[in-house]
Amino acid sequence: MPRISVTVDGITYEEDVEPRLLLVHLLRDRLGRTGTPIGCDTSNCGACTVMLDGKSAKSCSVLAVQADGCEVVTIEGLGTAGSMHPMQRAFHEEHALQCGYCTPGMVMAAIDLLRDDPDPSEDAIRQGLEGNLCRCTGYCNIVRAVRRGAQEMGQAVSTQ
Repeated sequence: MPRISVTVDGITYEEDVEPRLLLVHLLRDRLGRTGTPIGCDTSNCGACTVMLDGKSAKSCSVLAVQADGCEVVTIEGLGTAGSMHPMQRAFHEEHALQCGYCTPGMVMAAIDLLRDDPDPSEDAIRQGLEGNLCRCTGYCNIVRAVRRGAQEMGQAVSTQ
């Protein structure tokens, strides 16, 4: 069995993994990062989106061995105890969730979108999140949340 080293939310883990083990299962079943849901196991819904070396990736389409030597950030690694990440806070304040199942992946994809476009238009947000599905909302609140998160993240950067 291959042995991998992966840093998840700032903690480095050494794990023996089956070559076919998906990253989402390593995160949830072995490392206890249950904030990353398993939505479809086919990379269609985006619920399992995490940051892999700074870019969003659907963890159901990445083998754990492919993450060897990488840094992974899950939804649990975004904020700090008692303080949500600005995008998490924006999703909460704009009521951009109903059941919440897609929210971790939406938040991670939104943050990745803002790396390339810190002030996206509504169309750019919709296009940037098209790989993440929500079966509950009409996406209007999600788009508003991403705009608000972008504004707050921009302010956070400019005040530092």
